[in-house]
Parts: sequence; structure tokens; C-alpha cells
Amino acid sequence: MPKLKEPNFETNLKRLEQIVEQLETKEAPLEASLGLFEEGIQLARACQQKLEQAKKKVEVLLKDSGALKPFEEQS
Repeated sequence: MPKLKEPNFETNLKRLEQIVEQLETKEAPLEASLGLFEEGIQLARACQQKLEQAKKKVEVLLKDSGALKPFEEQS
């Protein structure tokens, strides 16, 4: 049996945005809202994991080139 392909970051983020919009309308019944919230938490965790993996990969690539610098936010 073939393994199902995991959704990519962009797909997960788009679905998470849809869930937020649905929850903000406050039109869904409590049980449906709880289900959406649970799905949203799972998607947020998956997105965070993908971002952490990308960050580590970038750090390794920069380290190999000798140009590793900490990330600085722009104000």
C-alpha cells in the first residue's frame, strides 16, 4: 500500500488560515468549533516543525560556507 504524501507547508498554512476565519465568524456550533480548533492546533504544530527543519537546514548550509550568523530581525 503506497504511503500518503504529507501536505506541504503552504497547504497546511492555507488550511490553518481557513480555520481561523471560520472560528472568527463564531457561527459554528461548539462541537464543530472544538474540532476546528483541534485541527488548527495540529496544523500549527506541523507548520512549526517544518519551519524548524528549514531553519536547521539553512544553518547547516551557512555553516558549511563559513558564513553562519545569527538571525537578526529588522525593525
